[in-house]
Amino acid sequence: MRTRASARAAEPAFAALDLGTNNCRLLVAQRKNQHENDPQNQLCDGTFRIVDSFSRIVRLGEGVETTGALSEAAMERAIGALVVCAKKIRRAAAAGCRCVATQACRQAGNGGEFVERVRAETGLELEIISPQEEARLTVEGCLPLFHGETSHALLFDIGGGSTELIWLALDGGATPNVENLGVVSLPFGVVSLSERFAPEKANKKNNMKEHDFEDIVAHATGLLAPFGEAQGIRALAAGGNVQMLGTSGTMTTLAAVHLDLPRYDRGKVDGTYLSIDDVLAVSRRLVAMDDVGRAAHPCIGAMRADLVVYGCAILEAICRLWPVRMLRVADRGLREGILLGLMNAAAGRATGP
Repeated sequence: MRTRASARAAEPAFAALDLGTNNCRLLVAQRKNQHENDPQNQLCDGTFRIVDSFSRIVRLGEGVETTGALSEAAMERAIGALVVCAKKIRRAAAAGCRCVATQACRQAGNGGEFVERVRAETGLELEIISPQEEARLTVEGCLPLFHGETSHALLFDIGGGSTELIWLALDGGATPNVENLGVVSLPFGVVSLSERFAPEKANKKNNMKEHDFEDIVAHATGLLAPFGEAQGIRALAAGGNVQMLGTSGTMTTLAAVHLDLPRYDRGKVDGTYLSIDDVLAVSRRLVAMDDVGRAAHPCIGAMRADLVVYGCAILEAICRLWPVRMLRVADRGLREGILLGLMNAAAGRATGP
């Protein structure tokens, strides 16, 4: 008789890699056995079990805003992370793998050359995907977090080099079907804003002044607003008919800080709700700190300390433009969407909203 452990071992593994402007992240997972329990919280919504993962800040898009190209140092950092990912994928004997790159490689003039270099040095086939494909996969990965109590939802992803807004219609029900009504990928994120608005550093503490922060919020507001006006988001939000879901390091960091976690815990952050008042309070608390203080927080660290305030500025712009009572936090998105697509393709199922 086959045990549950042997059944798990027989399930093929699949790998999803997301190389963004700031992070390199990998998930390796198996489809969950129907009767399997999850005492250690390693399942994603009862669909699959994470068997390996990797995340490293590589700042691939550093300098792209001004030079239009990926720098040698940034490519070296990214390839170093990708070498680790390639080893993990091979060790898992993944039956399917999809590796995608987003805004930094889309924007850089040498993005294609970098893809060839990645293939030569790591064996990974890196695919530069469009904003529309990025949005589709992100929605697919976040589907379990939508509810049927409103007619619309706004999903946003504050990235390193771009910010995506996805406007969705919901058909009701506990697990609603979604219709994509509009997508925009705006060419600004935490890395590009930090390069554009970096304060003069009289010392290494990098204090953010209130008026500097408001300048960044105003800049983000001006870029975000046209999409909302075209879609009529504000009126629906004011009437309580919009749910808002944020999938980004900014949102997960703010949630972890609000929850006062001693270390980051995906199981406690993913799916949690934050009131707008809580979001703005934590945001201003982080902005008031300097880099040293932010770096000392166990859920932020030195590599995010200077960038999180720019994410806070984008988030504040979103909250001011389209006020809702609550935001839901998603520690999921693109990679989960890729995994579901790979698993469904292997099983011969259709996928995608």
